[in-house]
Amino acid sequence: MEQKKMLIIGAKESFIIRVLLQKLSDAGVNAQFTTLDVNTINQFWSGVAFIALYLEQPEDFSPEIKRYLIDKLENDDKQICLIGEPADTAKIAEEMPAGLVSKIFSRPLDYGEFIAYVNGYAMKEATGELKKSILVVDDDPNYMSVVREWLKDKYKVSMATSGLRAIKWLSSNKVDLILLDYEMPVTDGPKVLEMLRADEDTKDIPVIFLTGRDDKESVMAVVALKPEGYFLKTIEKDDLLAKLKMFFTPKE
Repeated sequence: MEQKKMLIIGAKESFIIRVLLQKLSDAGVNAQFTTLDVNTINQFWSGVAFIALYLEQPEDFSPEIKRYLIDKLENDDKQICLIGEPADTAKIAEEMPAGLVSKIFSRPLDYGEFIAYVNGYAMKEATGELKKSILVVDDDPNYMSVVREWLKDKYKVSMATSGLRAIKWLSSNKVDLILLDYEMPVTDGPKVLEMLRADEDTKDIPVIFLTGRDDKESVMAVVALKPEGYFLKTIEKDDLLAKLKMFFTPKE
């Protein structure tokens, strides 16, 4: 993980932790250890790309620390991997919101497997594979370019200038969310949504409509189609990012 930091969190810097840190260093990973303390975790959190919780005793992971880590992970769109006894790590994973735990490793830790995973995770992060993917469908390329510019740092963004192009693209690509223009020539948003819902491969993809109309009749027509939501095209960048973050935040 070149120029990226890794944080290992545990009750104490045991001999096993020191061995792990040395092996990570030998593999070119910039790893730092910190105890299960809010202040010390905060001290090393900035710039961290990968986080691991090394669990010696389950009671070391207090409810306060658990809540703190969940909030930090969700706020910064990060994940954590767990290392420990299977019964202990499984219990913690169940108590955390879906999507926050990237992988679970059993003790005794297979160092080679762990380091390979860390390097693979770093590569996926560097290439954007870990980002949520959004397909923007709109017949106005200028508007799409603006939205893409707003979202590209946080999300993997693809674009389609018509509903039929979107359907074709989705036949060979996966996506986490579709931002779909409600009013388009030839094949409008409602028709595209109908086609998506009729296809087994795309029926479960969340769709949020983009609409330029905010009168009651138009809004009711959009809502009647039961998308995951709708955004007015006048929405500002910060508001859009906040709403998307809320949409993707794992629900407890």
